[in-house]
Amino acid sequence: MFFENDWEEIEVKKMEKKKELKRTAILEAAVEVFRADGYIGARMDSIAAKAGVTKQTVYRYYNAKEALYLAVLEYQEDTSHANFLSELDREDDREALLFFAKEFVRCHLSAKYLATMRLMMTEGPKAPEMARAHFALGPTDVHERLAVFFAERFNFPDIEYASKMLTSTLLSMTMGVLLGRFDSPTAEDMDEHAERTVDVFMRLMS
Repeated sequence: MFFENDWEEIEVKKMEKKKELKRTAILEAAVEVFRADGYIGARMDSIAAKAGVTKQTVYRYYNAKEALYLAVLEYQEDTSHANFLSELDREDDREALLFFAKEFVRCHLSAKYLATMRLMMTEGPKAPEMARAHFALGPTDVHERLAVFFAERFNFPDIEYASKMLTSTLLSMTMGVLLGRFDSPTAEDMDEHAERTVDVFMRLMS
């Protein structure tokens, strides 16, 4: 038997789900518009049209383009970080680090990530709010999770530096692509880069 409170709870859950679906539609539309038109050229009404909502609805969720851009970065990060951070739960130390490294490299060489960084490099100097959004996000969750991993499994005096050293080395391939030093690497190239980085890192940590 349903009571009035039960029906109210069901209605609240329906409304929350509807809001979340609408928010996701806006974010997905924003990803496409930012990629196609750039940050500076992106218009909120174009994003609204692609999401199938009114411009007023977009502003109700995000009161400015900068806020929406930051939300897009967070959205993309949330959907990618879960993949490589979960690899650190593996029991074997090297295996955990290796699978983390491979997924980390693949994520940061994905077409979506490279497109975001190229947009930042091209338009960032003209739109400082883009830089603010990137710096506001930061790689905090990755470094925090790695710090926990290192603290639990290795006897290393500076786990914060170890985390930054590992991620910086893994990201060197991404920077090479962005700076035009070489073409997009193959899956084999990515895996080799991850394996060599982890091998060197494991020797340093032993």
